[in-house]
Amino acid sequence: MKEGFFEEIYNYATILKDEYREISSAHTKINCVKNELIVESGNICNEYYIIEKGTFRSAVNNYEGEEVTTGFFTENEILIDESSLFQRIPAVENIQAMTAGVLWKIKYEDFQELFHKIEGFREWGRSWMTSQLFISRQRSLSMITLNATQRYLKLLEEKPEVIRQVPLKYIAGFLGVTDTSLSRIRKEIAKEY
Repeated sequence: MKEGFFEEIYNYATILKDEYREISSAHTKINCVKNELIVESGNICNEYYIIEKGTFRSAVNNYEGEEVTTGFFTENEILIDESSLFQRIPAVENIQAMTAGVLWKIKYEDFQELFHKIEGFREWGRSWMTSQLFISRQRSLSMITLNATQRYLKLLEEKPEVIRQVPLKYIAGFLGVTDTSLSRIRKEIAKEY
């Protein structure tokens, strides 16, 4: 097991070296194939994952039954449906592998044990959750304050692997535009650069 990997993911000043070993040993490595559903709507999540390799997307069906991509997850990020995992309710979103990947799974019960046992892990968890609220708020605001081209450029800057690895229709849905509009935006950007 790669302890340095977990130290990078759960980076928090008060977590001790021995505690990192305990945290890393609570994870199980799994391989997934392209298009595999990691989280399926309607099921209660009993674990979350750390992405070592691969690109993933979350999606939900809108009121018309159309699937809309709500997020992308890439290497060294945490793949999780927070509401389902922590509130013990069925997931609303699907999370799907866009590429083959390597994940490190930690079960809900093991997370809870570490959370109550290791103070630094608990503080890391609070800090991570706070940062996720900030990211979610920024995404909501960008859908209002940025035009489609600006949102595309922001995604390109923050997660270029998504642009390279994910089909256009999922990126278009995430940005809130049609496939045709996204193709036009990409052509316009290509002309400028």
